[in-house]
Amino acid sequence: MQEKILNIVSFDNPFPPSYGGIIDVYYKIKALHQIGYKIHLHCFVAEIPETSIELRKIVASVYFYEAQPKWFHLWNSLPISVISRSNPDLVNNLLKNDAPILFESLKTTCLLQDIRLKNRIKLLRYHNIEHLYFKGIANSETSLLKKILFYIEYKRYTKYEGVLERFDAVLTLSNYEHEYVLEKNKNSVYIPVFHGNNEVAELSEFGEYVFYHGDLNTADNRRVASYLIEVFKEIPNLKLIIASGSHQDLINKEAKDQQNVRFVLLENFEHLKELLNKAHICISWSFQKSGTKLKLMNVLFNSRHSIINENIIDDEAVVSLCSVVQNKETLKEKILFLNQQPYSVFEIGKRKAILENQINDLKNALKIENCLQKL
Repeated sequence: MQEKILNIVSFDNPFPPSYGGIIDVYYKIKALHQIGYKIHLHCFVAEIPETSIELRKIVASVYFYEAQPKWFHLWNSLPISVISRSNPDLVNNLLKNDAPILFESLKTTCLLQDIRLKNRIKLLRYHNIEHLYFKGIANSETSLLKKILFYIEYKRYTKYEGVLERFDAVLTLSNYEHEYVLEKNKNSVYIPVFHGNNEVAELSEFGEYVFYHGDLNTADNRRVASYLIEVFKEIPNLKLIIASGSHQDLINKEAKDQQNVRFVLLENFEHLKELLNKAHICISWSFQKSGTKLKLMNVLFNSRHSIINENIIDDEAVVSLCSVVQNKETLKEKILFLNQQPYSVFEIGKRKAILENQINDLKNALKIENCLQKL
């Protein structure tokens, strides 16, 4: 039997899997390892870690490359997040074998132009339509300097998207992105997000509060948190918990006169699952359309009622598990309605049928294997 080998180039250290995109990377590696892949992992990081014990349990080798300070590349024509992840050692390490290369997001693709990799099988995990993503961030950002930098990135990625045609296959996270990629690369394959959840939690009929969680280092998530604080000014009898690994002072300041809003500093994934298990309603919201929001998977596997807006996910089967609203008034109405509704055994069964079959990490790893075997 031929040995299954794959190189993966990641835009960040996959461990710990602490935020959206990198969660997909980590649990994808873990699932590929479980189906027998020998993985050589290459990671761009802000600072080289001293150890990588957890990663070494699931990969054959791991290499770290220090990303260069972004301001160095302000005058380069390439997107800053691409050129800052350029390192000659990466190519040399990739040449140690002739296995396919999976690039995690366009951010890791600076070396595509290297002639030595011309004949290698190259796949792209397409995490976002990057120019739209950065345009959305620019619109949400309040800092003028950051707004300008994100706008520059948006303009550069608009041109850079042309590299999509160079990949043997592009693995997209959503149907929306799949349709977009098809215009530039006919070998686009929709493979849902990897998330690390194995089974739907069986919970009691009622939880204790309404819950929102997200990485508040991201402008869109900060905007959502502020939006929800405003919503809960109008429903003071219900409790809202906002959880994140950062920006506690910001939330406490914005909600200082609201006794029904509380910030919880997230410790790790297990802590997040505990908070989700106790929530009665979870809200997943975004002001920009950019792929599948991984936070929704955590909600659907580990909590009760889910409210989303249309920017969160476009997989119809998954959307059927949620209440979809579009504005402040319908959001408030749905919160008040669901607060009185028990979470039923029927809903648990429906989630199990859809999530444990269609959004299953091992089954989706096999889809990647099938894609590789066709190339």
